[in-house]
Amino acid sequence: MTEHVDVLIVGAGLSGIGAACRLRQEHPGKSIAILESRGAIGGTWDLFRYPGIRSDSDMFTLGFDFSPWDSPQAIADGPSIREYVERTAAEYGVDRLIRFHHRAVHAAWSTPDARWTVTAERTDDPDAEPLTITCGLYYNCTGYYRYDEGFTPEFPGVESFEGTLIHPQHWPEDLDYAGKRIVVIGSGATAVTLLPSLAEQAEHVTMLQRSPSYILSLPGRDPVAPIAQKVLPRKAAYAAMRWGNVLRAAAVYNLSRRAPGLVKRLVKAGVARQLPDGYDVDTHFTPRYDPWDERLCLVPDGDLFRSIRRGNASIVTDHIETFTPTGIRLQSGRELEADIIVTATGLNLLLLGGLEIDIDGKRVDLSETIGYKGLALSGVPNLIVTLGYTNASWTLKADLISHWVCRLLRYMDEHGHRIAMPLAPPADEPTHPFLDLQSGYIMRAADRLPKQGDRAPWRLYQSYPRDVRLLRRGPILDEGMSFPPVPAADVTERDAAPRPIAAD
Repeated sequence: MTEHVDVLIVGAGLSGIGAACRLRQEHPGKSIAILESRGAIGGTWDLFRYPGIRSDSDMFTLGFDFSPWDSPQAIADGPSIREYVERTAAEYGVDRLIRFHHRAVHAAWSTPDARWTVTAERTDDPDAEPLTITCGLYYNCTGYYRYDEGFTPEFPGVESFEGTLIHPQHWPEDLDYAGKRIVVIGSGATAVTLLPSLAEQAEHVTMLQRSPSYILSLPGRDPVAPIAQKVLPRKAAYAAMRWGNVLRAAAVYNLSRRAPGLVKRLVKAGVARQLPDGYDVDTHFTPRYDPWDERLCLVPDGDLFRSIRRGNASIVTDHIETFTPTGIRLQSGRELEADIIVTATGLNLLLLGGLEIDIDGKRVDLSETIGYKGLALSGVPNLIVTLGYTNASWTLKADLISHWVCRLLRYMDEHGHRIAMPLAPPADEPTHPFLDLQSGYIMRAADRLPKQGDRAPWRLYQSYPRDVRLLRRGPILDEGMSFPPVPAADVTERDAAPRPIAAD
């Protein structure tokens, strides 16, 4: 006897909890289960525990559209975000649907049965029997990076370093860094978050980068939020803040694409105003690429620049020649002494959490599929993939996907469909990389990712207003979606046997 649910959600982070809450609101009669490989709710915001961990998007867009973020704190710390996700899960009762310590490793689709059979391993007990569960819809909410292993390059001489070496993805809870010399390798969001936080207690923190990133300073508290929250009803204030921030971010992104030279100058001028006179902005804060070829880094209230002005933090732009017993020797010949070295060098991309997929006995190669509306894959039925925006808040897209899934399920119920099959565009149409950033973690995995098409519904436009029209108001049945009938088959004793429904 194999347990069956209508919808199986994999992942209990922002995406998975948001999806479950939406389904409970709009489809209360459908059975749901959530598999979570770790032992807690929160996903990214429970995994990362390094000092200063915070959102890299404002919380009025990173929060759920149905659960207002009431604090005026626009850039929130990790524990506050984790508590928000936990509180929302409890409020909507979806915390009771979670099977912790279950990692989905294999999903097999049967067209005659119109269902997935999913195998999940226990992460807390490798000797335990795997869970087998079937579902009508597989809803993947695992994000796009490996939770068990961050990316660390092969540094020459790293084994000779006698100090402490840490990747932020696995920060030790008991690490004492007060009065220590720290080198943070990297220039992305994690590095610029760590530097000012570590500098509060360390003797000195050096951010070592091969090349700079674009860095914008934003107020940690939104000055408009208290006014909106005072004069408008709670949900109306939240919607107003959300749309205001969406449009402001979209304007910055579009200007960056249309006039990159202008945005470069504006960002550079903003950085220079917050640094000491004569600081070498060209070397340390002027990237070689255009704005939004990689994500922009946000720093609340200019905390990074404040640490540099105080003198207890610095930035070095150079290449590593080798690690030494006491630190790092650079190609310029300079030595950086360190008690602790933090490798904030990025993520390992892992789509679908590493899930292996078979369709009627044939293994699916994700690189041969084409994305449909940024939420499904051509030729893979009844499977949803939640991927957020690369140029805006992750949750904005995740919320829209959950809206679309509820519309899809309603459409299928009304028309008696059991299979939703995304189609590829015509073979003579061009395709493009699935993700449009030039970030290292994306480029390292580009050959393993699906493609995207040249036009809707196969093109990812990275535009929330456009996706609102497409996913909340656009037709369910279009040229990229089909609803094939379930083929007739002999009813065997296995098919006829009743299967228990997961209690929710």
